[in-house]
Amino acid sequence: MGVLREMAAPFVVPGPSGVAVRDRLRGLTAEDEKVLRLVGDHLATLASRDLKARCAAGLGHDAGRWAQRKRALTEESSSRWAGSITKAAHDQWALARRGQLAHIQSLEAGVRSIAHRLSLPVGEKGDKRVPGGYHSRQEWFAKSRRLYVLAGRLDAARADWKAGRVCVVRGGKRLLNTRHHLEQAQFTEEQWRARWEAGRRFLQADGESGKRFGNETIRVTDRGEVSLKLPVPLAHLANAPHGRYVLAATVSFAHRGEQWADRVAANRAVAYRIHEDTARGRWYVTASWTMPPVKIVPLATARTNGLVGVDTNADHLAAWRLDAHGNPTGDPRRFFYDLSGTTSHRDGQVRHALIRLLHWARRHHLAIAIEDLDFTAETTREKHGRKKRFRKLISGMPTSRLRARLVSMAAELGIPIIAVDPAYTSRWGAQHWQKPLTTRTRKTTRHDAAAVAIGRRALGHPIRRRTAPPRDDRSDRRGHRTVQAASVAPGREGNRPRIPGPRTRSVRTGCGANAVDQNAQHRSGRSAEHEFWQQDSLPLSL
Repeated sequence: MGVLREMAAPFVVPGPSGVAVRDRLRGLTAEDEKVLRLVGDHLATLASRDLKARCAAGLGHDAGRWAQRKRALTEESSSRWAGSITKAAHDQWALARRGQLAHIQSLEAGVRSIAHRLSLPVGEKGDKRVPGGYHSRQEWFAKSRRLYVLAGRLDAARADWKAGRVCVVRGGKRLLNTRHHLEQAQFTEEQWRARWEAGRRFLQADGESGKRFGNETIRVTDRGEVSLKLPVPLAHLANAPHGRYVLAATVSFAHRGEQWADRVAANRAVAYRIHEDTARGRWYVTASWTMPPVKIVPLATARTNGLVGVDTNADHLAAWRLDAHGNPTGDPRRFFYDLSGTTSHRDGQVRHALIRLLHWARRHHLAIAIEDLDFTAETTREKHGRKKRFRKLISGMPTSRLRARLVSMAAELGIPIIAVDPAYTSRWGAQHWQKPLTTRTRKTTRHDAAAVAIGRRALGHPIRRRTAPPRDDRSDRRGHRTVQAASVAPGREGNRPRIPGPRTRSVRTGCGANAVDQNAQHRSGRSAEHEFWQQDSLPLSL
């Protein structure tokens, strides 16, 4: 066996720090939609200008420049709109920086993998941990050229990282590239233009505790009335006092509606975002707020009653219940989902599978153990070479989305989530548990065995079914292993009590009580060796 990497200890995953709910704006008039588009387009122009200034500042940005940007935007909107725009620009720049760092790490991994394989002879075989050489001279030559391409991209990315330069597209890079492939996307130019403008439109405002209904810019009352503060150039469109515009539509959040109503009634901060779905021709409003940190359940408490080990796969969740000692109980459960189709369909499939899993764990009052998966470095073609199907398989696994949804949904039900190191769970689970758990009526898959391995690791037990005994206990060469009673022990020669049970199933209940009593076995009721007799001195015949 090769050298195993050090595995991280299991831990209880903290709960979500915020929540977001969405509802449709029903009953909007044509005038309402016109005002929303005018306000959103005007603020989008200001947001694009501010994002450009933020990207130009780079690493030299400070609080003084932030205040300067906000003052410039306040003249054309309002102080609260300016605060929302500058904060959104700063968050977008920070997100681009994180993506840039991830891109650099991916390029470094690709360069290392190609350089290693180029250093090996052509046709040399690798193993499960280290890839071998390339299959042919043609492939070796093509990869040598790709190495120079990736090295050039890596140098450029590192230079941008040091200088603080980022590339950001308001509206999305994917939608921007769709403009050059309208036929493949089955879009007309007008449809693409409407979606592009809707994606770049800016209609979002952060909340402020202590203000009326928790937000002065986009206000939603406890009765569902929606109004927004108009920017200075569009103040003439107001239909309410203080430069506000009240929409004809009302909202009522079905999901977490009581929590939202409590925050609004207490004037606590609630952030809102209004956006248009051009494909359906609808307008939506999203409310979000932060949640206080929930006290994490100790790991020992989460392990008390056992747990449910869950193995994440491309089309289903394999789960098995384990007791506190790490023994599988019952039969394995599988929760299937289909990740084909649209994004909403895939999201619904994942949520439906998680709901069934959580309800099963809640009925038995058990925690859930999952793998702390991260496939960001596993999907590159430089590591897996020609294994396109395998790369597509691990790329399609919704690990991050599934874990985020599982944590948020489990927090509402009070179910602890334990994350474990995913190293060797599938391999060792199949090695130690797949065959012993397979019966005539139950076929245990590799994924079911991996669920058992995950659960045992979360409980703090080794994955192996049993460990070897100490050296002195493997044989009797050092003496008998049983402890004998001493000669002075009272009753050591007496009958041992017989307790009927499965270990003595060969003897019926009520029988064998006198198995060691020689007196009871003798016909006369006394044993021959204890019977008293004496021979007469003369024969009776005389």
